[in-house]
Amino acid sequence: MRILIAEDDPTSHKILKTILEKWDYEVISTFNGKEALKVLMSEESPDIAILDWMMPGMDGVEVVKKVRAEKKREVPIYIIMLTALTEKSNIAEGLNAGADDYITKPYDREELLARLNVGKRMIELQKELVQKIKELQDALDHIRTLQGIIPICSICHKIRTDADSWEKLEKYVEDHSDAQFSHGICPDCMAKYYGDYIEKDENKDKK
Repeated sequence: MRILIAEDDPTSHKILKTILEKWDYEVISTFNGKEALKVLMSEESPDIAILDWMMPGMDGVEVVKKVRAEKKREVPIYIIMLTALTEKSNIAEGLNAGADDYITKPYDREELLARLNVGKRMIELQKELVQKIKELQDALDHIRTLQGIIPICSICHKIRTDADSWEKLEKYVEDHSDAQFSHGICPDCMAKYYGDYIEKDENKDKK
């Protein structure tokens, strides 16, 4: 899974990148808010982002706000704020801006891994949900049903259309559903309309 990190301190950045690559993440490195925003707003944005709160040019909270306001994705980017701020008001500010989670510096590796695993599960579940919705929509697009009262002639069985013209039953059903007709003759009609021929053939067989 691809993950973006936005951390301006070179040492902290290198350590975080090394840890994530060891956990088999494909890391996209950025060093300030503007670089991070450019990647997150691109067509090939990653699924997860770890944003440092304090960065030059544009801080993490501002990046989150812009991404949530403008980025249109079927599955939203899972954003974790990395911060040295521990006040509840600061944490609430980041979450209210649109961050999904936060972790305080200095972070524990096991805690970081656990929070990333939560993010991965969320992303995977949302992707599955999006796929299921697409499949259901495709199925609905192929389902066409006849409903309501259909005016039909009691003698010839033609159906009156919305344009006040009369169509054969077969054509009307085919036009308003996915059904197709395969014509045959039922036993009653066979006896009624072709009974004489059947009897003649049977008599010939007896002779």
